[in-house]
Amino acid sequence: MQRPGAPKDIHSPPSILPDAPLKQSEPFNSVVDKNKERKESEPPKVRPVRTREIVRRSRKEEMEAYGRTFIGCGKQSDYEVTTKLGEGTFGEVHKAIHKSTGRLVALKRILMHNEKEGMPVTALREIKILKALKHSCVVDILDMFVVRSNHKDPLSVYMVFPYMDHDLAGLLENERVKLQPSHIKLYMKQLLEGTEYMHRNHILHRDMKAANLLISNNGSLKIADFGLARSYDPNVARAGLDSRGRDKRYTNCVVTRWYRPPELLLGARHYGGEVDIWGIGCVLGEMFSRRPILPGTSDLDQLEKIWQLCGTPNQHTWPNYDALPGCEGVKRFSQPYPRRIKQAYESVGPDTCDLLEKLLICNPRERITASQALDHEYFWTDPLPADPKT
Repeated sequence: MQRPGAPKDIHSPPSILPDAPLKQSEPFNSVVDKNKERKESEPPKVRPVRTREIVRRSRKEEMEAYGRTFIGCGKQSDYEVTTKLGEGTFGEVHKAIHKSTGRLVALKRILMHNEKEGMPVTALREIKILKALKHSCVVDILDMFVVRSNHKDPLSVYMVFPYMDHDLAGLLENERVKLQPSHIKLYMKQLLEGTEYMHRNHILHRDMKAANLLISNNGSLKIADFGLARSYDPNVARAGLDSRGRDKRYTNCVVTRWYRPPELLLGARHYGGEVDIWGIGCVLGEMFSRRPILPGTSDLDQLEKIWQLCGTPNQHTWPNYDALPGCEGVKRFSQPYPRRIKQAYESVGPDTCDLLEKLLICNPRERITASQALDHEYFWTDPLPADPKT
C-alpha cells in the first residue's frame, strides 16, 4: 500500500544482489566471495569529470545572442599598443589606441606569476574600488580584458584607463613647465574635490603623492593608482573600534615614505582620511619648491625631517603620541624642534601658508579635512583657480 503523500512513481531501491543470476548448485556466500575477489583485483573505475566549456563570443555573436554587447569585458584585439609608459612590481603600463573609437588609453597589465593563487588581492581591491567610484577627479576604469597564458608568458589581466598626458611629479621635474599660483590652486582644488568624494564614500587612497596625480593638457587632474586603497570605517580612526565594536587594525606599511604622515611612521594602526590629507599637504609644498619637501632616507630620518619642519610633538600638541608603538623602537625624541612652516613658506602668501599649516599638523585629530580645506580662504582669494583651458 502506498504511503499517503508519497510520489506516485516510486523507483525500487538498487538491488544488493550480484549481477549474474544465482545457480542452483552455488551457495549464496560463495557467489558474494567471488564477486568480492573480482572487484578487489580490478582497478577502481574513475568517472570522467565534466568540465564546463568556456564560451568565447565575438562582438557580432554577442549581439546576435543577447541583442547587446557587454561593456567592461573587452578583448586584446580591441586595442593597438603603441609605446611603453612605465613598469612596476605589478606589471607594465602601455599607451594604446582603442581601434573602434580612436581614443587614446593606458593599459595597465597585472601579471599573475602563479595562476593557481589567482589575482593579487591588491589588484582585486583596486578594481572593486574603481568600479564603485565615479568622479571627474578620480581616474575611470574603462574596460578590462584577459590574455590567456602560453609557454612564454603567464596569464595577464589588463585594466584600461583614459590616457593622461602627464603626472604631476614629471611636470615638476620639467624646468620648462612654469606653474603659476593660479595653476597650483586649480590642481589643489581638483585634488581636494576628488579626495573629499573618496572620504565621503569611506575610501582611503593611502598612496597620495605627486606621481599618482595625472594631469591632461586641458588642465584636468585625476587621482590614480588605487593599488593601496581600501574602504574604511570612520569609527576606527576615532575610537579604534568599527561600527560593530570590533578592534579593527589597518596596516601602517602604506604611503610612500616621503609622503607618509608621522602617526604611520610611529606605528599607528587605527586611522582614517587624515593619512591622505598629510600627503596632500606634502604635494602642495612640492608644487612651490619643485621637489619633495620631506625626502627622508629611512623611517627615523623621515620623522626627523618632519619634526624639523613641523615641530617635535609633546603632550600639549599631540597628547599620548608616545603611546604609539614607535618608529624602530623610538617613542620619545629629545631634540625639541620648533614649528617653522610659516618661516619656510612665507614667500607663497599668507593664505597658502595657512592652508599648509592646517594640512601638515602632526596630531592627526587636529588635521583639517578635505571638506574643510575646500572652504579655506586660499580658494576664495586672488589669484583664483585658473581656467582649465589655460
